[in-house]
Amino acid sequence: MHLTHRFTFTIAAVLLALGVAVMPASAQEAIFLVRHAERLDSSTDSPLSAEGQARAAHLAQMLGDARISVIITSEFVRTRDTARPLADRLKLPIQQIPAADVDGLLATLRAAGPRARVLVVSHGDRIPAVLAGLGQKEEVSLASGDYDNLWMILPGAGKIPMAIRLHY
Repeated sequence: MHLTHRFTFTIAAVLLALGVAVMPASAQEAIFLVRHAERLDSSTDSPLSAEGQARAAHLAQMLGDARISVIITSEFVRTRDTARPLADRLKLPIQQIPAADVDGLLATLRAAGPRARVLVVSHGDRIPAVLAGLGQKEEVSLASGDYDNLWMILPGAGKIPMAIRLHY
């Protein structure tokens, strides 16, 4: 095992033993992280509004050539509907992980494989925890009306991954 990988593995093992859920995103080529698009209403499992459907279509257009190989959403309709246009375009299944299971999401990302390019559609109150779990130090907060954020996380071999915040 290469020294850098051994060092990274050792640090990761120590952090896991201490119960720290920090996982630099080194198992895949790229992670694209977005909040679900605009909701129709404030019900627990709201579908997307017309504006949200348009944003989901725009996301599919933007990421259509990004070679996404895995799509992950929560169990809520609004996250699945945000991912659906891209999933349909790429003929990919949508994997669901409960919104409250950030550790499960991070474990799934860890297991995605070195060539994976993953789209994660999550929630405004979960995105900061996901980013922190991927090794990002910068605190992030999203206002209730922030639906246009797109993070592109690019792993670095043995380094904290680069996170680029974009808007769409």
